[in-house]
Amino acid sequence: MIKDGREFELFNEREKVHLRDVKELIQFGRRLRLGLLAYVLLFVVLARWWGGRGFGRALARAGLFGAGLTLALIFAFGLVTLVGFDWLFLQFHLLSFSNEFWMLDPATDYLIRLVPQGFFYDATLFVTLATLVEAVLLEGLCWGYLRRLKRFPSPLRGEG
Repeated sequence: MIKDGREFELFNEREKVHLRDVKELIQFGRRLRLGLLAYVLLFVVLARWWGGRGFGRALARAGLFGAGLTLALIFAFGLVTLVGFDWLFLQFHLLSFSNEFWMLDPATDYLIRLVPQGFFYDATLFVTLATLVEAVLLEGLCWGYLRRLKRFPSPLRGEG
């Protein structure tokens, strides 16, 4: 970068270390999601193979439970985000990083000026809402499947 006609490094060493730590955290999350996806797919294939006729119903019921649990957790997480994001942001950093390089000073560090805490608040709300939508879709798919099997009474019709 150039400032006042002189070339300079935009990020200092502290910021560079933190960016490397963030990259490692993102890569860990990606590997974790891929591992969980592989586990779920393997579970579905093996359970379908050995599960017999009741497999679809059991899987849909497990999906209902999992989606319901996710909705409850997302609701709680969303509330904490809305009322105590500063605390949540601090806890995330304390749990995610083993050093203090994430403690940046807006007076001296460009990274915190380029990516302020408001960005992370918005990103957290977006991820929370996206997860909420996914859980609602999964809940609806599982409920619809079970309803179609006539094994799950409709609360709207008073069946059951």
